[in-house]
Amino acid sequence: MTKAEKVQFVIDTLEKLYPETPIPLDHKDPYTLLIAVLLSAQSTDARVNTITPLLFDKADNPYDMVKLTVDEIRDIIRPVGLSPMKSKGIHGLSKILIEKHNGNVPVDFDALEELPAVGHKTASVVMAQAFNIPAFPVDTHIHRLMYRWNLSNGKSVNQTEKDAKRLFPKELWNKLHLQIIYYGREYSPARGWKIEKDIITTTVGRKSLMK
Repeated sequence: MTKAEKVQFVIDTLEKLYPETPIPLDHKDPYTLLIAVLLSAQSTDARVNTITPLLFDKADNPYDMVKLTVDEIRDIIRPVGLSPMKSKGIHGLSKILIEKHNGNVPVDFDALEELPAVGHKTASVVMAQAFNIPAFPVDTHIHRLMYRWNLSNGKSVNQTEKDAKRLFPKELWNKLHLQIIYYGREYSPARGWKIEKDIITTTVGRKSLMK
């Protein structure tokens, strides 16, 4: 099986399994998605989705968010973890959005990554899911699966993103990154992995993992 054939097998299999790719984080606009993605760092989407309604009930836009103190934000988001850093980031980025972007989330990678607590992955998710700009956010699932599928060397998230962008058609990036996440959670988790159920890895993956 050539690498091109492996890539096509991945695309075809994921499309059969996940023809629809709903965004797993509940949100209503780019700002609430940005906050939800920020909160999801080292947490789960399910946990974030239980906390964001409480936060957004008080502030679902930057103008209302800056009226809250950092401590008030931290008390609400504490269950998602890393609340000291995340609360400062949410308050700080909301202030910057008002001061520099008229309260709007910028449609620009560099501007997004300049915001407090917003890294490249968060910016990529917002660009892909809020604005439909081609991006390939790499989370732990994608990083793990690209290595298992022998499509990347697993040495760094940056390298995995480069490899994904090189191998997969640009017009599929936004859907594929969600499909791979869904697949990783269901068929190829980090823990409790049952390789016999993991059809993609058993078909295209590293032989060393099959032993």
